[in-house]
Amino acid sequence: MIGKSMPAAPSLTTPTRQARQARAAVAALFLTNGAVFFNVVPRYPQIKADLGVSNAVLGTALAGTSIGALLAGLLAGAAIRRFRSARVAAFGIVVTTIATLVIPLAPNWIALGGALFVVGALDAVVDVAQNAHGLRVQRLYGRSILNSLHGLWSVGAVVGGLMGSAAAGLHIPLAVHLSISAALFSVVAVVAYRFLLPGPEDAERSAEAQDLAAADGHPAAPPAHGGRRSFAGSAVWMLAVLGVLAACGALVEDAGASWGALFLSDLHANAATAGLAVVAFQAAMTAGRLTGDRVVNRFGQRTVARAGGVLAAVGMGAALAVPSVATALAGFALAGLGFATLVPAAMHAADELPGLPAGTGLTVVSWLLRGGFLLSPPLVGFVADLISLRVGLLSVVLAGVVTVVLARVLVNRTSEQAHAGGREPAGAADRPSAA
Repeated sequence: MIGKSMPAAPSLTTPTRQARQARAAVAALFLTNGAVFFNVVPRYPQIKADLGVSNAVLGTALAGTSIGALLAGLLAGAAIRRFRSARVAAFGIVVTTIATLVIPLAPNWIALGGALFVVGALDAVVDVAQNAHGLRVQRLYGRSILNSLHGLWSVGAVVGGLMGSAAAGLHIPLAVHLSISAALFSVVAVVAYRFLLPGPEDAERSAEAQDLAAADGHPAAPPAHGGRRSFAGSAVWMLAVLGVLAACGALVEDAGASWGALFLSDLHANAATAGLAVVAFQAAMTAGRLTGDRVVNRFGQRTVARAGGVLAAVGMGAALAVPSVATALAGFALAGLGFATLVPAAMHAADELPGLPAGTGLTVVSWLLRGGFLLSPPLVGFVADLISLRVGLLSVVLAGVVTVVLARVLVNRTSEQAHAGGREPAGAADRPSAA
């Protein structure tokens, strides 16, 4: 619990009771965070009708979410250093649910856009904080667990969507619906907070781990015996590369969500069949994340990311070369599976970069990830209008190729190698390398 003493150095043996409780708590935060926003999405038709606006005006208001997330995202690192990831993640969810209560009160589309701006800004900070805390727990485990947490976020999104759909179907007033969900999600977040890890963000990084990293001659390593961590040129370069990898993940995720159904429609699929594109993509990605930790622990992040890049590039490339409903569905599924572990891997590598203040690497990569989500739709849409959507979706193939090339910066430490190190602290060999 938060009130207890700071945890000891990470162990590569069986996780402690505190570590298991913290994992369950941060998992609850990921699931709840996914549910909060997608709980509102099914009510968009009612919101549109209540405000009497066109699709274009509604779309402009909805853009407030992305703009708020992009502008506030870079503040997450400072918030984590000031208040700790546990507080920011748990109580950030509470404040986010309160912000959603303004949505049904919005008298016009401008007010709606403002409310969604605040929701997006809060969500961006919460997202970084929950990932930062998940990585703290991962260091205690000495093996990958972050992929499963991202998988639970996807499960939460489905749960939230079902809640919103049920509320709409039962004609529950929007204000009542969001009040009930806000109370429910807030209780989960507050209870989870009691079991999150105490202490500073670097509590699980032992002094020995930092000494070993410095002894390895890593160009971005911090001073071997403490002192203020400072930015190093190689760390900044690697952070930029990790940001590109995260943006590649965003581009592929957006391709499945935004363009899958349209691509199948171009292949003369009916509406029900066209909708299966996003289902195939999301189902494969969720399955890949829920099972990805075992694969990463067995083969290492670098190997898995490269194999996933090849899988996505070949799968989508084949679907575009020989377009049909069957090949398109298979291509989107392979893209979702191939990129399932990339974003968690980039976040982990950024958070482990020596030479950066706590939370900085994760904040920057998360911000670039959101930038990728913002830029991907108009980019693919522009190419689709200029040439064709088939050519626009070559961006997925390109993202796969870029991932294969740039994945060299990711950690490739397997669980077997970790255990072979005996008492070596987790994190000593977990530093990403520029080699």
